[in-house]
Amino acid sequence: MSTENLKKTPLNEAHRTAGGKMVDFGGWDMPVQYSAGIIAEHLATRTRAGLFDVSHMGEIWVEGEDAIAFVNRLTTNDVTKLVDGQAHYSALTNEKGGVVDDLLVYRFYHDKLLLVVNASTTEKDWDWITSHKKDEAVTLTNASKDYCQIAIQGPKALEIAQKLTDVKLNEIKYYHFTVDKFDDVDAIISRTGYTGEDGFEIYADAKYAERLWNKILETGAEYEILPCGLAARNTLRLESAMSLYGHELGDDISPLEANLGWICKLNKGEFIGRDKLVKLKEDGLKRKLVGFEMTDKGIARDDFDVFINDEKVGRVTSGSPAPFLKKNIGLAFVPVEFAKNGQEITIDVRGKKLAAQIVPTPFYKRERS
Repeated sequence: MSTENLKKTPLNEAHRTAGGKMVDFGGWDMPVQYSAGIIAEHLATRTRAGLFDVSHMGEIWVEGEDAIAFVNRLTTNDVTKLVDGQAHYSALTNEKGGVVDDLLVYRFYHDKLLLVVNASTTEKDWDWITSHKKDEAVTLTNASKDYCQIAIQGPKALEIAQKLTDVKLNEIKYYHFTVDKFDDVDAIISRTGYTGEDGFEIYADAKYAERLWNKILETGAEYEILPCGLAARNTLRLESAMSLYGHELGDDISPLEANLGWICKLNKGEFIGRDKLVKLKEDGLKRKLVGFEMTDKGIARDDFDVFINDEKVGRVTSGSPAPFLKKNIGLAFVPVEFAKNGQEITIDVRGKKLAAQIVPTPFYKRERS
C-alpha cells in the first residue's frame, strides 16, 4: 500500500519533521521510531518521560438512558460499577467467548460513555457494536476522526503535564479522568497508559494535535523527554506483559486463556459470550498465556514455535529484547499443564532449538511512590 492510501493521524507531518521512520501499521502511516532509536525511547519512558501519538485509536460515543445497560451487554467487565470520571479495561466478546477487541470504557455520566478501541479494529468494532443494538435507547457515534490522542508516560510525566494545566493531576486516580483545559485547550485528561508507567492520555480536538504535541515536547525538554514510536510502545507493553490484540487476543482466543479473567465479571448478568466463558471455566482451560525468558542466547520473535520434550505445544505471541531488563523475553500460549513458573521450554529460533524458561509476569513492575 502506497503512503497516499494510508490513513494518517493529525500528527503525521510532525512525525516526518521530527525524523520519524514511518511504516504501514494496520493501514496507518505511523512512526516506528525516531532518530534516538528504540532503546533510547524505551529507556526514556522508563526513567524520565516518553511522548506517544495514539491518535489512530478509535473513539465511539454511547449516549442515552440505556448506555450503561447496552455496553454492559456487549462487554465483559461490569459497567454498572463505574462512577462518573472513572474508566476501566474490558473486552468485547463474541458468541464463542473469543475477543472481538479489548477496549477502555469511560463513564462521563450515567447516560454518556466513551469506548476507546484499537486502531486496526475500529471499523470492525463499530460494525459489531451497531449490529448488536436492539431496542435500547442509545445513540452511537463513531468520533474517531474528531480526536487526537497523545500519551505522556514515565516517572516525570506528571511533572511535565502539570505545567500545562491547572488541574491537580496528582488527585486524579489511576484509571480516572477529568474534562478540563490542557494548554488552554478543552481536553479529556486520563490517568491511563500502555507502558507500565504512570502517565496521562490527553484527548482533544484533532485540530490542536500539533500544538499540544509540540508544547509537551517543549515543556518536557528540561526532563529530556523523547518522542517515541510504535517499536518502543511495543517493547514497553511487553515488559509489562500487557496484551496486544492480534497477538495475545483474538476472535478465537478467550480472555480467560489470556489471563484476563479479572475483567470477566461472569456474575454480573448476561453478556455476549458469557455462557461460553462460564463453560470454559467449568470445564477447565486447555491452554494458557505465559511469560518466558530466554536462557540460551537468542531472541524469540512473534509466531516462533514452542516445544516441550521435542513436541510442539504452542507458539510465541510476542517476543523481543527487553531494553530496561536487559533480557530476551516473550509471551506464549502453552498447554495448561505446562503453564507453571520454572517450566523449561525450547523455542525454534530460525531452525535452532534454544532454551527458555517460564517466569512470572509482569516481567517489569514500576516502583510505586
